[in-house]
Amino acid sequence: MTENSTVDVLISGAGAAGLTLAIELARRGVSFRLIEKLNDPFRGSRGKGIQPRSQEVFEDLGILDRIVALGGIYPRQREYRDDGNFSESDAVVGGEPTPAEPYHLPLMVPQFLTEGVMRERLLELGHRPEFASELIGFEQDETGVTARLKGISGEETIRVRWLVGADGGRSFVRHALDIGFPGKTLGVRAIVADVILTGLDRDVWHRFGDGDMQRQVAICPLAGTDLFQIQGPIPLEGEVDLSAAGLTALVKERTGRDDIEVHSVSWASAFHMNARLADRYRLGRVFLVGDAAHTHPPTGGQGLNTSVQDAYNLGWKLAAAAAGAPDALLDSYEEERRPVAAAMLGLATNLLDALKRGEMRRGREVHQLDIGYPSSSFAVEKPERRGGLLAGDRAPDAPLRGVGGQTTRLFELFKGAHWTLLGYEVEQAAMPPRPGLHIHRIGRRGDVIDEGGHFHDAYGLASGDWVLVRPDGYVGAIIASAHAWALEAYLANVGLAA
Repeated sequence: MTENSTVDVLISGAGAAGLTLAIELARRGVSFRLIEKLNDPFRGSRGKGIQPRSQEVFEDLGILDRIVALGGIYPRQREYRDDGNFSESDAVVGGEPTPAEPYHLPLMVPQFLTEGVMRERLLELGHRPEFASELIGFEQDETGVTARLKGISGEETIRVRWLVGADGGRSFVRHALDIGFPGKTLGVRAIVADVILTGLDRDVWHRFGDGDMQRQVAICPLAGTDLFQIQGPIPLEGEVDLSAAGLTALVKERTGRDDIEVHSVSWASAFHMNARLADRYRLGRVFLVGDAAHTHPPTGGQGLNTSVQDAYNLGWKLAAAAAGAPDALLDSYEEERRPVAAAMLGLATNLLDALKRGEMRRGREVHQLDIGYPSSSFAVEKPERRGGLLAGDRAPDAPLRGVGGQTTRLFELFKGAHWTLLGYEVEQAAMPPRPGLHIHRIGRRGDVIDEGGHFHDAYGLASGDWVLVRPDGYVGAIIASAHAWALEAYLANVGLAA
């Protein structure tokens, strides 16, 4: 057994959550190792919906365009009746993009393609996952975590400052910490399978037996691939044949058609739907993210998105803590993200109930644009605001024009690992510049101009107001000019003291 020197963070699990966290740490220069006990990348499509808020996150990470190029929008759904006739409708309801919300439609991208782009981005930043490397034990003390790993070349012991369990619903990390995972089994067992089949066209999402949990089956063309995804409830007990022949028989039984044939199975799973939430997300120097912290049914496409945003919240905080920020910043991870998961559990469970009734339409409630942290310890207003944009809310986008003549967007100003301080119609900077903080003045004598009034519409600031935007695109503070001293105190609390 070998013992290696300290790195800042060990991430156990290289799925979407672990990869997001690794990218966040890599672009901030924080040392880490990303391990995955599987021998090679996950090759299924379980999480195939990329919601608008996650699209904003991926834009910041520098991978949105690549992901859009690989996937597509959700097709219309075609609901077949027993007499062979059918009707069509939109599976997802999305309005037009607005200046404040540039993405309004969920994307369909199979999980294995999304994670492939994330690994590519991580490699650009100089890192890669360590496959066939398993966490088999750990102990923590006041200064760090000693972790035991088992890999191809044997066992090793490493010392890290923090450990993050991104290791899924059966999380080894969560079990080792003896953190409770209460919730319920929802009484639904289902299959999901990625297959090559013939007999159906690829321009619609084919649905048979909607509302009948004995006969229901959905067959969806997977954007960016030659595959279809088969989904459907199955009996709670008993074996299920997930071979090509077995799935062909299941489809024939449920559709009444013998012209649909499954030729090969790329990946398949039978699973019980659960809704569970970890009692806590942090214990000392160990954190839980993604499915290790919460599991919910796949209805509504919330799982992968919630997991990515857990890691997006935690990543910049770990980097700040590594640079000396107060420990309270790390406590805010659970404070902010656990209520979000609780709400997502309720939403996904309600959508499952709707699915049982044959109702499939999805609207703004799944887009995750309205998620925020208004009760966070790191949401500050001086003076307190009574309406409009509040501290803790998602920071809206807006088109702007630089005084040099070129158009830009707020999201371009936010993009990267820094904080952003925006002064609206201010006379002078509220504080001196410092590493990790970008300061922009909007309006007369500023460096950017709110030419169309979109910034004012979205933010509702008075002349002289300052808004501080966190690295994860949420409003940290809104401060009137008379309270500018509060900005200095806030920045000191997040490790950005002058």
